[in-house]
Order: sequence, then structure tokens, then C-alpha cells
Amino acid sequence: MPHPGRPERVVVSSPIMGDAGPIAGRRTERVRTGLDVLVGKRFAPLRGLAVGLVCNPTAVDRGLRHAADLLHEARGVRLAALFGPEHGVRGEIQYMAAARGGRDRKIGVPVHSLYGSAAGSLRPAGAALRGLDALVFDIQDAGARYYTYQATMLFCMEAAAHAKPGFFVLDRPNPIGGGHVEGPALRPGFSSFCGVHDVAVRHGLTVGELAALYRRERKLDLALTVIPCRGWRRGMFQRDTLLPWVFPSPNMPTPETALVYPGMCLLEGTNLSEGRGTTRPFELFGAPWLDAASLAEALSAERLPGVRFRPVHFVPTWDKHAGKRCGGVEVFVVDREAFRPFRTGVACVAAARAQDPARFRWRTETYEFVEGIPAFDLLCGSPREREAIERGRGWRDLARDWAREERAFLRRRALHLRYD
Repeated sequence: MPHPGRPERVVVSSPIMGDAGPIAGRRTERVRTGLDVLVGKRFAPLRGLAVGLVCNPTAVDRGLRHAADLLHEARGVRLAALFGPEHGVRGEIQYMAAARGGRDRKIGVPVHSLYGSAAGSLRPAGAALRGLDALVFDIQDAGARYYTYQATMLFCMEAAAHAKPGFFVLDRPNPIGGGHVEGPALRPGFSSFCGVHDVAVRHGLTVGELAALYRRERKLDLALTVIPCRGWRRGMFQRDTLLPWVFPSPNMPTPETALVYPGMCLLEGTNLSEGRGTTRPFELFGAPWLDAASLAEALSAERLPGVRFRPVHFVPTWDKHAGKRCGGVEVFVVDREAFRPFRTGVACVAAARAQDPARFRWRTETYEFVEGIPAFDLLCGSPREREAIERGRGWRDLARDWAREERAFLRRRALHLRYD
């Protein structure tokens, strides 16, 4: 058993994903999440308070005990309500499916849904916050602007600023590292639930750091407390932390999925399969009309950093092209430090469209409660990338524009970094 007064130390000795990473082969302090730290403090910051918890299945400590159960049992803390984001408190709901309220089956606490069938359902109702002294957020982010839990956090912060309970964030490591920023800015008029505030697509922040940025840039009159991680450094990826990975949404099964997601989620804005309905969502993509070998060859010719492409055929069991044989590629990250997911995702969309423009389509139906704007534009933050692809421009041409916006965001985020 580790000594209770000393940080436990572990040795990482094997390379990860073909890259030794920043801590391979040397000793490192065991990483603890904000929840682990709170448990270590015996919940002292929340004692005497009526608490609402915004959570999903990722809200677990190192022993896989759920925050709702821990708070329910904690002395001096009254867990009064649970708030469930997209996919629900216990993760029982599929993507873009409305979640319901009611009572938690395990502990009997009232559950309020933050993802229903209308845009108004995304924010906590004032009545749900009545009587709460604190609103606690504990959800694992995936490190991409369009992961909707960030929007849920902002909406909860805005509600708390109005209703005046304190807002606590139990911080968690960014699973794809905190050292890299990538992707375009979010322009006015293109905000949505998958892009609620202007941050880079790959923002390189923890949720606690994002909360501080939101409070400052949204000018929220909010009592914000971040319970920080311990032992995490910006160069660490999820595998380096040795923390358990509880998939934060049904199609985010591994940290490797999270690493490609800031680029490969762009496939949602097209009629190409992003691999939902397979065992490798976002690492596979394709369509019934694509020639796999030619597509892999075209992408290899782009010489994108840190990634390789393998021609594949797959049959999705559900979602786009369910039951149909698709040609496409598998995305292999061979150097996670060099890999640039957003650039890779744009290149994948452009190569697939170039192979058969007649059958390629942009998604035009309502996307994350927004009508009249193509989903691809909402994901990118403007029509610039879609229009450039239609004109045959490559990712390198666009990257010059992104680089300016990435530098601007790096300056803004520097005010809120709390880990070395």
C-alpha cells in the first residue's frame, strides 16, 4: 500500500502508439483528477452545502467509484440533484438522442436532463437550481471544440451566475495533451451546441482552464472554484496518466479515438461514414462508392505529419450506410506529437470529395438544433473550409489562415493555464 502522506510514484517504461511520449522510461508522480483530490480532502470544500452534480459515466475516481455515489455517501454533503448532459448521467443514451429526467435508479436523487429535443432543454431550468448552494461539474472532455460537454458547462455556468450557487469544476486531464493548439476560429453567426465559444478546434485546455476562460471572456459574475488535477503536465496524453479511461460518449471508446476526433468529426458534416456502427469510430471512414486503394494513395501523397493510411472495407451496423459495404481508409497515428488531427480531417474530406464529387454531399439537415447552416460550417466555424474544398484548395493553403488564428488563441488561452 502507498504511504498516505506521500505521492505514489510509478514507472512508465513502454512506448505508446509508436511514440515514447514525454514521460516514457522515467519516474512520474501518479496523476490524480479533481475528484481524486476532493476525495482526499474528504469533500471539505462542499461540506454543509446542498449540491447539484453535472456528470456522466466518466465522473469516477481512480477506483472507478462514481462521483454521484461518493457525494451521496459523503458526510456533511447533501447531494440534492443530478444533471445529465448528452448521453445521460449513466451514459445510457445514444448520440443526438434526447435524454430524460426522473430519478437516479441507484441513489434515488432527482435527475434533470440537459439534452432534450429542443434548444431550450440544453440549459438547467431555474427551478432545478433552486435551493442549491453549489453546482459541481465533473465530466471528461475529449479536447475538441465540438465536444458538447463544453457547451453544457458554459450553459451551467451562465445559469449559476444568474441563480448564484457557487460553481465547482473537478478538473481532469485533457486526453490529447495540453501542448498543441490547432484549427480555425469560430466566427460570429456560426455558434452552436458543437461550437459555443470561440476557442481553437483542438484547444489544449482542461475543463477547469476552459471554465476560467469562459468566465473572463463571457464576463460572468460567478464564484468559480476549480479543484485541480495533481501530477498532470501539459505534455501528457491520456495513456501517460495511467488513469482509467471511461469512454465519455458511446462512440469515443479509446483515447486514440479522442486523438483523431478533432479532425475526423468533420465527417459528420458530410454523407461519408465516420465509422459509427464499427468498432473503430472516427479511425475508419468511407462510403459505398469510394475506391479504398485510390483514397489511401491520395491521402498518403499529402504527406500529412504523424499519420498513415490503410485501405479498408467495412460494413456499418447502424447510422450512415448501415448494412452496406463501404470503401475507405483506416487512420493510423504513428507519431502523436507530430500528428495534426484537424489538418488530417480536412484532407480526408477533400480527398473523398475529389474522388467522386457527384455522389459526395454536405449535410444540410438540422444539426445540433441549428437550421439553415451546413453542419460542416458549424464544425469549422465558418463556410471558409467548405468553400475552399469546393474550389479544390488543399489543406496547406488553408493552414496559412489557421496558423494566424491559432497564434491569436494561444495568446488568449495563456491567461488561464494552470499546469506547467
